[in-house]
Amino acid sequence: MQEFIPHFAFIFAGFAVGLVVGLTGVGGGSLMTPLLIFVFGIKPHLAIGTDLLFAAFTKMGGTVSLARHRLIDWRVVGQVALGSVPATLITLQVLKALGPANPATQHVMTSTLGVALLLTAVATLYKAVRGKSAPRQIAPEQLAAATQARHWALPVLFGAVIGTLVTLTSVGAGAIGVIVLMLLYPALPLPRIVAADIAHAVPLTLVAGMGHAWMGSVDWMLLAKLLAGSIPGIWLGTLLMRKTPDRVIRSLLSVLLAYAGLKLIAI
Repeated sequence: MQEFIPHFAFIFAGFAVGLVVGLTGVGGGSLMTPLLIFVFGIKPHLAIGTDLLFAAFTKMGGTVSLARHRLIDWRVVGQVALGSVPATLITLQVLKALGPANPATQHVMTSTLGVALLLTAVATLYKAVRGKSAPRQIAPEQLAAATQARHWALPVLFGAVIGTLVTLTSVGAGAIGVIVLMLLYPALPLPRIVAADIAHAVPLTLVAGMGHAWMGSVDWMLLAKLLAGSIPGIWLGTLLMRKTPDRVIRSLLSVLLAYAGLKLIAI
């Protein structure tokens, strides 16, 4: 089906998703994967694999910028990645053994994607309602304590769940990741939570995406078209971010994601 779709349609889709990501911070996987499946008719395993590398490349630029401004707490990133990356590798091995194009495997992937979208919808709505309740700044001498989780095993455990979810669905490293970090590190300012979530998503989606590429579940031409649109889209979205009512957009997005999630579960 893809050969009958004009190239600009995929570029425009990348631009639209990039624009929304720049405006709201909602993970691109929450939007791009269901868009590829429902609108363009891409097979689920190809949509998920391609979107993982799409997310990795789009968030690399953001991570570099955040690192330059010294907003990333690498201790937090490392604690969560300690659980997410090994879980990703294990999930990839399971997918390889089952066969990603196997109908039963694709059913599991679409059902899990539906659940992930519902969770993202709840997380997005929560951020719209309670997003400003987290601290915005912290004294330098308090930062070390704020980056220490209540128990060392909690970031590893939640990281493993996120890693498995992201590898199966390409969804979870965005809104769900932010909510998890807010629960694990309640004293950490919100900008640093978002920065840690973006930085953690890069190695996670890159490892998962390369694993899918190893299994043949990445469409490289499709990836190039999506990236061609997303880069200017994210740039424009970040410029418009301060002029847009954040809560209204997030609330509408949560409804859209919930609808897509229910539709995927019903497949």
